[in-house]
Amino acid sequence: MSYDFHVGQKVVCIDDTFKHVSIDQGIRKGEIYTLRWVGEYTHYIDGTFFGVKLEELHRGNDDGPEGYGAADMPFRATRFRPLVKDKISSLRKLLAPKPDAPVEPKVKVKKKEEV
Repeated sequence: MSYDFHVGQKVVCIDDTFKHVSIDQGIRKGEIYTLRWVGEYTHYIDGTFFGVKLEELHRGNDDGPEGYGAADMPFRATRFRPLVKDKISSLRKLLAPKPDAPVEPKVKVKKKEEV
């Protein structure tokens, strides 16, 4: 999966459920947030993932009884999607050809046979 996230971007939470975690993580499905950090993050239990940190929420040190000792650990980017103001325009971008994709000729030319 590719991520088109950048610092300052508005995103909406699409997944606020955390399996096997009883402590409230602070994000809410459907809420809008602003990204303050994006990038690859490696955690000794959760492994390496693409993560985001939010302007509206600083997680602090994760050193409670269920914590892992991480400082201001990011959320997985898969929990968010970019906020889209014009949904039709964003769908049109999906249909547009990629600029680096090879273009096929509109009319196919028959090759002449050599005599």
